[in-house]
Amino acid sequence: MDQNTSRDAKWREELRNSLGAKQRSSIPRTIMPQLNAAYRITCNHEVNQGLSAEQAIIEATRCLDCPDPQCIHGCPVSINIPSFIKNVERGEFLTAAAVLKQTSALPAVCGRVCPQEKQCESRCIYNKMKKEPVAIGYLERFAADFERMNNKANGIEPSGDSSVVKNGRKIAVVGSGPAGLSFAGDMIKKGYEVTVYEALHEIGGVLKYGIPEFRLPNSVVEAEIDALRAEGVEFVKDCVIGKTISYDQLHELGFDGIFVASGAGLPRFMGIPGENLIGIMSSNEYLTRINLMGAGRPGEDTPVLKGNRVAVVGGGNTAMDSVRTALRQGSEKAMIVYRRSLEEMPARVEEVHHAQEEGVEFITLCNPVEYLSDDKGRVRAMRVQRMELGEPDASGRRSPVPIEGAIDEIEVDLVIVSVGVSPNPLIPHAIPELEISRRGTIVVNEESMQSSLNDIYAGGDIVRGGATVILAMGDGRRAAAAMDKALSGQD
Repeated sequence: MDQNTSRDAKWREELRNSLGAKQRSSIPRTIMPQLNAAYRITCNHEVNQGLSAEQAIIEATRCLDCPDPQCIHGCPVSINIPSFIKNVERGEFLTAAAVLKQTSALPAVCGRVCPQEKQCESRCIYNKMKKEPVAIGYLERFAADFERMNNKANGIEPSGDSSVVKNGRKIAVVGSGPAGLSFAGDMIKKGYEVTVYEALHEIGGVLKYGIPEFRLPNSVVEAEIDALRAEGVEFVKDCVIGKTISYDQLHELGFDGIFVASGAGLPRFMGIPGENLIGIMSSNEYLTRINLMGAGRPGEDTPVLKGNRVAVVGGGNTAMDSVRTALRQGSEKAMIVYRRSLEEMPARVEEVHHAQEEGVEFITLCNPVEYLSDDKGRVRAMRVQRMELGEPDASGRRSPVPIEGAIDEIEVDLVIVSVGVSPNPLIPHAIPELEISRRGTIVVNEESMQSSLNDIYAGGDIVRGGATVILAMGDGRRAAAAMDKALSGQD
C-alpha cells in the first residue's frame, strides 16, 4: 500500500465490501472544492483546489467496474481508466499515478484542462442511468498531484526508467506544447534520443502562454516537464526551427525523424471596420503578455493594455481565459460578446460557470460589426448586430442569423478578439516540399500522422488548426507509434 491517507486500510476495505452496484450508484458525485469568487478575482491562485484523499476514495468507489469500459475509448491517449480508479479506491495512489503515466505524459495537466465531459466521462455508464458520471478528471488530477506532492515531501527527484534500452537513433521535436511533449514522452520510452526545440524562452508552449495560472499553475506544468527531463528528453529554448536551424541542418545533426508540433499561434480577426484601433488586440497577444511575460505583475516590464470596460469576442475556452484574466487585471466590467446563445457556447461548462460566479457579463446573440474611436484613435464603443438562431450548421450548432435593423452600441475601452487561430506558417514556409492544406495546416495521414515527407510527422494545432490539449497529445502518441514502427523496419 502507498502512503497513509486520511482513513486507514481497514476503513477502505469495509467501504468497498459493503457497497454493491446499487449502493455505489447512489453515492452523489463529489463536488470539487474551489476558492471563493470574490477572493479569487483579486489574485492568480488556482480556482479548483483538488480533492482530499477521502473525497477521492469515495468518488472512486462510485466506479461500477463495467465489463466493457467505454471510458477508455473516450480518452484520446487511451488511459487505463478503470485500473487507475481502482487503485485510487484502494488507497494505492502512487500506483494509480503510475498507471496514468503509462500512456499520458501530462496527467496533472489533463486532469485540470481536458474536457472530460465530452470525452471519457461522456462514455461513463452513469449517463445511461441519467446520473452524473464518475469524476474521472478530478481523480486523474488527484493521483498526479498526490505523486508530485509525495515526492516533494520525501525529497524524491524524478528519475528515468533504467530498463529502457537506447537504440542510438535521434529524433527532433519542433514545439514544446502538449503534442510535442506527449510525442517526446513516448519516444524516449522506446529508446530514442529526443531533443525538443522551443522558439520561446520557456518550455511548455500553449500550456505556458495560453492558459492562465488560475486554471493551470506553471508549477504543475514544470513538474511534468521535469519528469520528461529525468527520462532523458533534452530541451532547447530560444530556437526557431526553420530560422535558427534549417530542415537540412537537422539532418546534418543526425536526426532520423522530425515531429512538428509548432501550434497555431497566428490569431484571426473578423475584418470589420475599426479593428485596427488602439485598444483592440488578439487573445493570443493578451494572454501571452500576461501568462508568459508577466505583464501586470510587480517588477515586470512587459506592458499590457488595461481597460475598465473590457469586451472579449468569442465563446471558447480561450475567450473565458481572457475575460477572467481581465477581471484579475482590475477591469470594472468584463463582458463576453458571443454570436450564439449560452447553450451553443463551445467553452467548458465549468469555465463558463466560474466566469459567471466571478461577475462576467454574457452578451449573447450579438456579433460585432464595427468599432468606434475617440479623438485619440482608441476604441470607445463597439456596434453589435443582434442575432437569432436559425438552422444547425455543419458543426450541429444552430447558425446565428442577423435580425434586420437590430444594431446596438456597447461602450468599451478594451476589446480582446478570441474568434480562433490559424496554424503557425513558419515550418510550411521553411520546408516548401511539405504538402499544405488551404487552411495552412500540414497534411498528414490521419492514422500515422506522417506528412508528405517521409521523415516528418506532425500533430496538434499545426495539423488540426485548433485542438484541445488531450487531442494534441493523442496526435503525439499516434505519431510516436507510427514513427517507431517505420524506423525500426516494421512497416
